Amino acid sequence: MATKKKPIKRPSAIVNKRATFDYAIASNEELVVGIALTGPETRAARDGHIQLKGSFVTVRVGELWLNNASFSLKINEKNKPGARTIDTAPRKLLAKRKQIDELYARKQTGMTIVPLRLLTKGRYIKVVIALGKGKKNYDKRETLKRRDQEREASRAMKNV
Repeated sequence: MATKKKPIKRPSAIVNKRATFDYAIASNEELVVGIALTGPETRAARDGHIQLKGSFVTVRVGELWLNNASFSLKINEKNKPGARTIDTAPRKLLAKRKQIDELYARKQTGMTIVPLRLLTKGRYIKVVIALGKGKKNYDKRETLKRRDQEREASRAMKNV
């Protein structure tokens, strides 16, 4: 009797958790844009083999580029099944001219464009980007302190 294969769990979104810790992000200013990928890059995205930690978006020659996002690509070599290589090359983001101009104008005021999530559900792969202002170290410590206090409060409520 043949055994059934278990379906492979694929993430519907790859989240950049570090972005909300390192930047103060306005939630109402998120923008969903497309991304130009090759075949192996698309496969890596659908399998969840992408890291957005430390990545950022730049505007060059009127185009948006995703920098420093690491894609773990499969290598098709004999005698090395499942071998992978890391690729951090810049990738072009697809947005409308008006959106790019708005982002560029806001970037000139000292804001940073940060990728928040990579959406892989559906036919197309999209990136959610937002404008953020970099946090100082004392802001980050305050965030950690507040998070610990909330955790302690929830534990206390659970035990009562």
